[in-house]
Amino acid sequence: MDGQVVILDGGLATELEAAGIKIQGDPLWSARLLHTNPQAIKDAHQRFLSSGADVLTTATYQASVDGFMKHLGMTSEEAIQLMMSGVQIARDAVQDFKTRTSDNKVPLVAGSVGPYGAFLYDGSEYTGTYEETMSGEVMLLICLHAGLIVKPKISFSMSLFRLQEFKAWHRPQVQCLVSAGADLIAMETIPSLKEAEALVELLREFPNTKAWLSFSCKDQKCISTGRTFAEAIQVANRSKQLVAVGVNCCPPPLITPLLTSASQHKPPDVSWVVYPNSGEEWIQNIGWKTDKSKTTFADLSLEWKKQGAKWIGGCCRISPSEISDLKRVLNQS
Repeated sequence: MDGQVVILDGGLATELEAAGIKIQGDPLWSARLLHTNPQAIKDAHQRFLSSGADVLTTATYQASVDGFMKHLGMTSEEAIQLMMSGVQIARDAVQDFKTRTSDNKVPLVAGSVGPYGAFLYDGSEYTGTYEETMSGEVMLLICLHAGLIVKPKISFSMSLFRLQEFKAWHRPQVQCLVSAGADLIAMETIPSLKEAEALVELLREFPNTKAWLSFSCKDQKCISTGRTFAEAIQVANRSKQLVAVGVNCCPPPLITPLLTSASQHKPPDVSWVVYPNSGEEWIQNIGWKTDKSKTTFADLSLEWKKQGAKWIGGCCRISPSEISDLKRVLNQS
């Protein structure tokens, strides 16, 4: 993409629900449709492309090899192929879109990697509580398999155990998306600094892959676990593969103060990525609490652009029409 703002898509699950598909209450969320209704995902992708999106995010946020095996009864190989299909569906949508437009710009496909909390399906991607409650026994086994413990008397901190377990958890998903040909990886809604550190380390195993990293945040200064956003985004200093770092799936009014709080700590060669939700409240086991007075974020995006955001879009409850408004506002600025 050139030096202009890159427009991301919006809430894929929201668009699928608008088409009459039931997603609420499913531990796989929209990822189940990779198996049961891939055409619906492709159609939703195409609606975002028609609205002006420059990037499609795959329907793999709540997908994992373990999750597909557990909830769909698949073998490991079947689960891997289904995970990879998310990239191909988005690629097919891009190809079909290109046949209907004279625009020479080719939209990108971002492979979505959600946090471990998305697999847990307990709302913890917005709290990060699992960072401190992971199984020490599981972490020990992972470290042993990785050859990290070579002598019985050598002790390793729980911090290192957690880092390795996060890497082990995310590795199959990242491997699938990279192998399937995603243009970049969207490591998104990450509530935990330790999980972010693990993802950045894991990215080094795929040296030709670019990515963005975005956190879930609970207020104007902190990510979901309570660490400051200013501290969290400094993990970007550890990678030359990140094109952007930022925040997603938080209310739009939080974006400006969050970026302001961390402006002195962002690496100069890394852009901001921001894609808030509608500002409505998510209630576990119920869904989104609809608010007729939800914030319109297109006008707010002008401030984010001034603050250096180069990747801007929407997350949950953001429709293609709102992405169209976003593109219009930014193009007129």
